Amino acid sequence: MASKEEGDILSQLVDLVKVISGLPDCRNASRKMYGNLMRRIKLLSPLFEELKDGEKQQKLDEGDLKGFNDLIIALNMALELLKSVNDGSKIFQALQIEKTAGKFHVVTSQIEEALSQIHYESFELSEEVHEQIELVHAQFKRAKGRMDSPDLQLQIDLAKVSSGEIDTETVIRLSEKLCLTTVNDLKRESLAIHDMVISTGGYPEDRFAMMSFLLKKIKDCVMLGNPEDDISEGEKSVMRHRSPVIPDDFRCPISLELMKDPVIVSTGQTYERSSIQKWLDAGHKTCPKTQQTLLHTALTPNYVLKSLIALWCESNGVELPKANNKAGRSGAECDRTVIGSLLQKLVIGDSDEQRSAAGELRLLAKRNADNRVCIAEAGAIPLLVELLSSRDGRTQEHAVTALLNLSINDANKGVIVNVGAIPEIVDVLKNGSTEARENAAATLFSLSSVDENKVAIGAAGAIPPLIDLLQEGTPRGKKDAATAIFNLCIYQGNKVRAVRAGIVAPLMRLLKDASGGMMDEALAILAILASHHEGKMAIAEAEPMGVLVEVIRTGSARNRENGSAVLWSLCAGDVRCLKIMKELGAEEVLKELSENGTDRAKRKAGSVLELLQRIESVETTLGL
Repeated sequence: MASKEEGDILSQLVDLVKVISGLPDCRNASRKMYGNLMRRIKLLSPLFEELKDGEKQQKLDEGDLKGFNDLIIALNMALELLKSVNDGSKIFQALQIEKTAGKFHVVTSQIEEALSQIHYESFELSEEVHEQIELVHAQFKRAKGRMDSPDLQLQIDLAKVSSGEIDTETVIRLSEKLCLTTVNDLKRESLAIHDMVISTGGYPEDRFAMMSFLLKKIKDCVMLGNPEDDISEGEKSVMRHRSPVIPDDFRCPISLELMKDPVIVSTGQTYERSSIQKWLDAGHKTCPKTQQTLLHTALTPNYVLKSLIALWCESNGVELPKANNKAGRSGAECDRTVIGSLLQKLVIGDSDEQRSAAGELRLLAKRNADNRVCIAEAGAIPLLVELLSSRDGRTQEHAVTALLNLSINDANKGVIVNVGAIPEIVDVLKNGSTEARENAAATLFSLSSVDENKVAIGAAGAIPPLIDLLQEGTPRGKKDAATAIFNLCIYQGNKVRAVRAGIVAPLMRLLKDASGGMMDEALAILAILASHHEGKMAIAEAEPMGVLVEVIRTGSARNRENGSAVLWSLCAGDVRCLKIMKELGAEEVLKELSENGTDRAKRKAGSVLELLQRIESVETTLGL
C-alpha cells in the first residue's frame, strides 16, 4: 500500500479519536463503562499522531495495515455504542445494563484484537509514546479478559422496583445512580420515555409500566427535597401565568382536547373514546384522520398512551381528566326481558331456537354499549362459548360474532377469556366457515389488546391458522388476520411463533402484489418482526431489499416509514445487506426520505445512510 494511503488510514484514526474524545460525559448507569472505554481510546491518540507525523512516517507491513483497518472498524463500533448509551431514557438504559455491558466487552475485545496485529514495538516512536501504547494495550487485554460487571447494588435496587417493594433509601440511590436529581432531569427523562414509546409504537411495553412507576417514585423523592431549585424565577413566573402546552400526541384528532380515555381504531389511529364513538354511532365507517375504511368498529384501549398522559399531567401540575365510567345501563336502551328470553332459548331451546337466539344476541351486542353490558351481566358469555363447538355452521358463526361484539366492552374481554374461550375461538379459526374464521380472527384481535391475552392466544396455537387465513381468506378476512397477527406480535414470544410458522413468505407475496391491497399490513408486520433476531434473519433470507427500496421510493408515508424501519433492522451489522443496498442505488432514495419523510422515517433513513457511508469509507480504505 502506498504511503499516501497509509496516511489516509492514520488520518481516519486520528479523526475518529478526536470525535470520540469530544463526546459529552455520560450521565446514566453506564457511565463507568463509558468512561473506561473513552479513556483508553484517548490514550491511543499519541500513537496515531506520531506515526502520521511527516518526519517519522514509516512503511507499514501487511499485518500492521490490517490491524489499523480493523481498528477503524472497531473504533467506529465504539463511537456508535458510546453515542447510543448516552441518548434516550436513563431508566431504560439502566434496565438494559447487562446487555450494554456485553456490547462494551465486544467492542473492547475487537479493539484489543486489532492492536495485537500491529507491531508497534518496531516503530520509530518516542520512548514516552512506546510506554503509553504498551500501557493502553495491556489495559485493553485486561478488560478483554474480564467483562465489566454492572453495578451490583444497582441491579439489587432495580429488582426491588420490579417486585414493587421499594423504600425511600432505594429510590434515593437510584435517583443518584441514574443522574435524575433535579426537576429538569425529570422533565428530560419524561420526554425521553414519551418519545421512545410514541416512536416505536409502544415498545418496550413489558417494561413501560416499571419505567413509569420508577420515574414517579424518583419524582416524588426529588420534589420533596428540592421542589423548584433548578427553575429560575422567570420560569416560575411563566409557569404561574401560562398553562403547559399539551403535546399533539395527547390530543384527540376529533375534539383536539386532552384525551382521558384514548382508544385505538383498526387503522392504528388513537382517539378519545367518546368522540370516536359519536362518529361511529353517526354511521361513519371510516377513520376520521386517514379516511381509510375501518376493518371493524372495535375500540382497543391505548393503555401506554393513557399512562403517558397521566405522567405528563402529574409532571406539569395538570389535573388528570376523569373518564366517564358510566357503564351505560339506561333501561330504555337495554331490554333485559328480551335478553333473558334469548338466554333461555340458548339453554333449553332446540337447534333452530339456539341459532335464532344467538343471531339476535349478535345484533343486540352490535347495536350499542348498553346492550353489551346487559347481555354479559345476564350470563350469556359462557353459553355463547359453548355454541362455538356447535355442528351447525350458522350457529357457530352467530356465536363467535356475538362474542366479537361483546368483547368491545373491556370488562367483557376478561369474562370471555376466564370462561376458557380462547382455545374454542382458535378451533373456529381453524375449522369454521369463511365468515366464522374471519370473525374469530377479529375476536382474537380484540382480546389481544390485553397484554396477558397475547401470550395465551399465541400459546393456544392461533398464529398458524391466522397465517392460513392471511393467504386464503377474502379481502376482509386477510385484513382481520393481519391485524390480529400484528397485535399478537407485539409480544416477543409470538414473533418467534410467527416466524417459525412461515409468516415471512406470505408477507413478501402480499408486499409484492400492489393490487392485493395488503401492502400496508404486510409492511407493518414485517417492521415489527424485524426487531427480533429470528425475524430479521428470516426476512433477510427472503431477499426483500429490492421491493423495500421500491416501497421507499413510491409508497405512502406510512409504508415508507415501515419500509425504512425494516431496512434499518436488516442492515445494522450486516455488510452483505449494505452492499446489496449500494448495488440497488438506494442512497438517493434514502436521502430523499431523510429530508421529506415522517420523523421516524427520517431517523431510520439517516441511520441506514450512515451505515452505507461507513462501509463505503472502509471499502475505500481497503482499496475494494
